[in-house]
Amino acid sequence: MALILDGKAAAASIKEKLQRDVQVMAVNGLRPPHLAAILVGNDGASETYVFAKKKACDACGFFSTVIRLPEDISEAALLQEIASINHNPDIDGLIVQLPLPAHINEALVMDAIAPEKDVDGFHDQNIGKLAKGNPAFIPATPLGILLLLQEYGVEVSGKHCVVVGRSNIVGRPLSILLSLPGEQGNATVTLCHSRTRDLAKYTRDADILVAALGKPRFIAADMVKPGAVVVDVGITRVDAPELKSGYRLLGDVDFDAVLPHCAAITPVPGGVGPMTIAGLLMNTMKARKTQLNFPPHTA
Repeated sequence: MALILDGKAAAASIKEKLQRDVQVMAVNGLRPPHLAAILVGNDGASETYVFAKKKACDACGFFSTVIRLPEDISEAALLQEIASINHNPDIDGLIVQLPLPAHINEALVMDAIAPEKDVDGFHDQNIGKLAKGNPAFIPATPLGILLLLQEYGVEVSGKHCVVVGRSNIVGRPLSILLSLPGEQGNATVTLCHSRTRDLAKYTRDADILVAALGKPRFIAADMVKPGAVVVDVGITRVDAPELKSGYRLLGDVDFDAVLPHCAAITPVPGGVGPMTIAGLLMNTMKARKTQLNFPPHTA
């Protein structure tokens, strides 16, 4: 039977360590880390994600601030709001919840966040440092994936890791991380995407397969090598009138079909999602400790 990589349990362990760090700060008369989130518009999924992040901050003893802005806000006004937070010494980390309205340039907004407060790890400076193997804020989802594999003792070094999906948020930075020297790197990495010919040829060769393409149940059983470790990053709402919520959440992997063939697999929900928030919290703690010249967190 495949091992279920329980992101909720792993994230809870990380949060306990962060709580202890906050307690040490309190004993020394220091304020806890403070995360600010900007939410533009009233997108339901974005509201859910921001609420989950605020709830996690509260659980760890972090300060958190949610700044809600109208959907028709100008790009200039949004940039001004970001600049104000950049110069606020009482806020350690800033995220701008994506997606943004079509009239706003997302890349411009991400690079407007001060690199030292970019706890999402999307700023060009942080991505560039990551690519060179230098200290940087690692995007929260790739960081969460590495922490999850570490928590369950999944060996990465020397393995063939296939990442399906080349987004700047997950696939591309994760492929870099897995190939870097270090405890959770030294893998041989293949990065696949929508233009990859005979995709199944590559996925069937993966010791560790990461699906991050946003297509529900795309990875079928015959695309997975027996005994592989499967990490499902995708999460898509699909209509389910028979359920009280009216929808169900599906990952990029056909979980029930793949489960009997793999050695370990993440569920959806409850796998990578909680670890993404844990990674964000770790980055926020790192930003606070950097400000205080404390040693970095070692969870």
